[in-house]
Amino acid sequence: MPEEPDLPAAATVPPLEPAHRTGELRGELDLRTMVVGAVVAAIMGASYPYISLKLGFGPNVSVVAAFFGFLLLRVVEVATRRKHYNRWQNNLAEAAGTSAAQTAFMCILLGGFDILRHSRPDIFSLELTPTTSFLWLSVACTLGVLLAVPLRRHFVVDEKLTYADGLAASETLIVMDPPREASPAIKRNALAAFRAVMIGVVASGLLMLFREDAKLIPVLPEGWNAPWHYLGHGIDHFELTGSLVVPVWSGVVLADLGVGFQYSLLSIGSGMIVGLRINLSMLLGGLFAWVVMPYFLVKHAVPLHHVEDHGVVKMLFSDTPTRNEILFWVMWPATAMLVVGGVTALALRWKLLVETFRSLRSARVGSAEFPLRIVVMGGAVCAVALCIVQYELLGMPVWMTASAIVLSLPLMLVGLRVLGETNWGPISALSNMMQGVFAAISPGNVAANMVASGTTGTIATSSESIMQDYKCGDVIGTKPRNITIMQLMAVPIGAAAVSWVYPLLAKTYGIYDRVDPATGHVIKAELRSPVSNKWSGFAQVLKDGAHALPASALYAAVIFSVLAVVFTVLEASPRWRKWVPSPTGVGIGILVGFDVVAAMVVGGFIGWLWERRSKATADVYLLPLASGLIAGEAIVAVLGSLYLAAAGG
Repeated sequence: MPEEPDLPAAATVPPLEPAHRTGELRGELDLRTMVVGAVVAAIMGASYPYISLKLGFGPNVSVVAAFFGFLLLRVVEVATRRKHYNRWQNNLAEAAGTSAAQTAFMCILLGGFDILRHSRPDIFSLELTPTTSFLWLSVACTLGVLLAVPLRRHFVVDEKLTYADGLAASETLIVMDPPREASPAIKRNALAAFRAVMIGVVASGLLMLFREDAKLIPVLPEGWNAPWHYLGHGIDHFELTGSLVVPVWSGVVLADLGVGFQYSLLSIGSGMIVGLRINLSMLLGGLFAWVVMPYFLVKHAVPLHHVEDHGVVKMLFSDTPTRNEILFWVMWPATAMLVVGGVTALALRWKLLVETFRSLRSARVGSAEFPLRIVVMGGAVCAVALCIVQYELLGMPVWMTASAIVLSLPLMLVGLRVLGETNWGPISALSNMMQGVFAAISPGNVAANMVASGTTGTIATSSESIMQDYKCGDVIGTKPRNITIMQLMAVPIGAAAVSWVYPLLAKTYGIYDRVDPATGHVIKAELRSPVSNKWSGFAQVLKDGAHALPASALYAAVIFSVLAVVFTVLEASPRWRKWVPSPTGVGIGILVGFDVVAAMVVGGFIGWLWERRSKATADVYLLPLASGLIAGEAIVAVLGSLYLAAAGG
């Protein structure tokens, strides 16, 4: 596989000496910076539920937040006619946006709840109101931010893990506020980068505006669907739909499985940032899950349930399988690869894990650090509040909430380790393991399984965003204490945004297939939320028992676990890394829709070719343009859903 650059640089600028070596820390909080941070947090919190549900992850949060911070701080500067913008203030505004977006990412939990309640109302009926969602996410995410504070020095300062998003954000901030000694050419790059992101926002937003799935000006299709099918006789028969005669296919219809190419500049921009090696690894996973395996699964009619329903034995795969049927099988090898790959990467550095625990005892607190006594007191208050919220509103026993909080700590350590090295947080896959733990603790209690595993995942995921911001601040010299304050301020903003926006997105675009009561036609979900489907699928299997899982899926999980170990060990070697598939990329590629992966691969090739042909222009334009492509579609999707809701559509 071609090797992608470890990190696409925002621009060629003289590197700054990290703050922990110079001792120079800046970035004082003032009212205007906090107001701008709150606005950036609201924008990011409202935009990222759409991205998360569409892709299954939120790409490059820090860089997008940095650009919004730059724009708003410049507006304040012009409005007040006072110089107000600098890179340290933007780091604080960016930290608020990152924190809110990470909180909003947990809309995957809300999606999992809705999917499970829709597919299995007999075993799960819990419905979260916006108020309940807000309280739950606010308390859990605040706890996650506080628990990550003592880990900053070890992971960022002492161990110097990459945290690519944070490093990219720091380079972006430097470009937009170059050092005084920088050349005029470097300063001109800042304006060029800003123009690039605005071009990306406009182009991506316009395309989304005219796509059919946006339901605003439906002129363009959502994408190109593969016309092929196999294991059948082609057109089985015809049906009359209104005034049209529609062919009905038999066999594996690849278009029904999402095989094709999505006309999405958001996905292309994500691929430009992720890099070609990860994209090609995702393509391998997508081909395995949505092209190769459906053939064998349908051919052999793999049974899922062996329970007779009115004399009929249920089978997982019909002659014409749905996407959810295939996903329910392939998610097992995918999760095995993600989990085992992440644990293997951590095991290869077990000495550093020991040092992590030691650093918790010896963490030093300086004037620029967030006080550890507040971390301890705040963490205790949040833990008690979380127990109360989950007991009163979600019916969770206090002892189970306490267990979830304790189990979130090892998830956090593993997740931060993997995130720092690969820029991918494996919290979703690790949380699925926690579902198995809670299924053993409270057998048959699906609601407790979903809430408890969601709690561990929420706490651990919240720690990821603050570590990216700490990395950015370490490079440019921002006070860690102020970064933490901005993160804590933004958590309830992000929780409020996702609690309000998610129901609108679910109603407008759908997260599961449903039947139109007026026509009887199936309305396909446009936000497939692969992680939410996986979360709810695990809960169903754990409720029905291990016999509900085909033995072939277990064999595949074992095989992919072995491959994950091999790939992780080999990619640790610089000699073999560029030729070895990324286990994280393969696992994500299985879970994310194939049409999304195809668009990301195109973006990966664009970025790779651009850097090979003109490294100088790629350093200035690639990352800003890609960030704009990501932001534009998400913003139009959110505004479009608000408009349709107001118009009664």
